[in-house]
Order: sequence, then C-alpha cells, then structure tokens
Amino acid sequence: MSTAPIGVFDSGVGGLSVLREIRAQLPAERLIYFADSGHCPYGGKPQTEIQARSMAITENLLTSGAKLIVVACNTATIAAVELLRATYPVPFVGMEPAIKPAVAATRSGVVGVLATGAALGGQKFHHLLQQHARDVRMITQPCPGLVEHVERGDIDSAELRALLRAYLQPLLDAGADVLVLGCTHYPFLRAAIAGIVGPDVQLLDTGAAVARQTRRLLERECLLAPDGEGGVEWRSSGDAAAVQAVIDRLWAPASLERVIPATEAATAQSRA
Repeated sequence: MSTAPIGVFDSGVGGLSVLREIRAQLPAERLIYFADSGHCPYGGKPQTEIQARSMAITENLLTSGAKLIVVACNTATIAAVELLRATYPVPFVGMEPAIKPAVAATRSGVVGVLATGAALGGQKFHHLLQQHARDVRMITQPCPGLVEHVERGDIDSAELRALLRAYLQPLLDAGADVLVLGCTHYPFLRAAIAGIVGPDVQLLDTGAAVARQTRRLLERECLLAPDGEGGVEWRSSGDAAAVQAVIDRLWAPASLERVIPATEAATAQSRA
C-alpha cells in the first residue's frame, strides 16, 4: 500500500494549488489528480449533487488503488467530506479556510475572507468563526465568477482585475490587512490580488497546511512511499484538451502527461 497513489480532486483545476504543495512536500508519492471540470463550479449546486459527484470521483480513485484522498475543494469538503469518511475505508484530508492564522496575523483587527457563497454559508465555516475569530472583525466576501476565470486559465486579464477590485475594495475600505483565500482556485489569483491590495495586506491560503496533514496521516498509517521519484496522472470529467491547456498554464512542466478523460481512465483500469 505504501507505493499506491494519493488521490486528489477538485471541482476543476483549482486544487492544483494544493497538489503543488503536496508534490513539493512529498516528491516520492504518485498522485492522481481528478478535475471535475464537466460539473464545475460546485458553488450553487445542491449539497446532494456535490455529495454524489464526490462519491463518484472517490470510487474512480479507489478503483486505481488510492491509499488516501485529498478533497482539494472547500465547497466539496463542506458538503461531502464527513459522508466520504463514513462511507469509504481510506483516510480523507479536507480543506479548512485559514481563519486561525489570519486572526493571529492581523494588526488592524479586520480580516477579509474571499470564498464561494456555498463555502461561506456552510456550518463548518461558521463553526470556525465562532471558535477562532474572538474579537477580530471577519468580513466575508462571496466572489462569484472568479472560479470560472481560473477554469479558463484567465489569471491576469483586465476583466478579471475589474472583478477583483469590486470584491476587494470594500474589504480595504473596512481596514482589512489580512485576506483569506478561501477557495483553492484563488491562490492562482495571488499576483493579481496583490497588485490591487498592495504589500501591506497579507494573503493566506491553506495548501501547505493540507500537504503537511497529508504527510502526517501517511506517517500515522505507515503509508509513506519509499524514496524515489513520484509523478502526477491527470484525469478530468470535462473536455480533456481544454483542461490540458489550462493545466499547462497553471502547472507547467509536470503537465507533460496527457489528461485522461474520466471514462477512459475507468476503462483502462478495468482492462488492467
């Protein structure tokens, strides 16, 4: 089992921001990344639909022998991770917005949280606020449209920057000096966001923390891969060529392996 792959999935390509951290911290591991681009975005979908997609993807990854699965999507984590843990026998790692480190980092006492509406409305998010926010003012900002820009590989257009300014300016006017990037797509917009908010505003995401938790669980279960060179296999429920083009931009050299359509991956596994 230690040589089995780690499965990682997201509603689309946003989870690559998490995959990058896992790859950096666990270079010997084999990784399978599933971009559910055919059903992206998850924000706005009913919980039952997100759960159904999460279970279908989990079963696809388990068919390939995944020893651990990372739900690299804040919305899917909120909607489905507890169900996944109760249903399947492998460990799962989910996403959690960086509320606690943001509270520790703020000097102004004001923190902005950028996320999808579904993530901001989830009970898990409100529990985090109650647990960690204390006397810090937390301002939540739903950001419809940002996921779709990243899914198209657009991380720096004038249209994107105008949308970002509309979401960021109220947070800046309120005195926020820390911004939580509460969706795995948003770290790809870090440069564009930093260009708007300036160097005095800190941007936080949890990709590195998720990678550390992945390592801890593998160590606890004695599942760490032996020394060697790992790699990434790409899968998608969307148009493989379109997803490949975006991965080529966001991931670069590691994307040399082609994206396999989800149905083709399942067929190939059944022939193995």
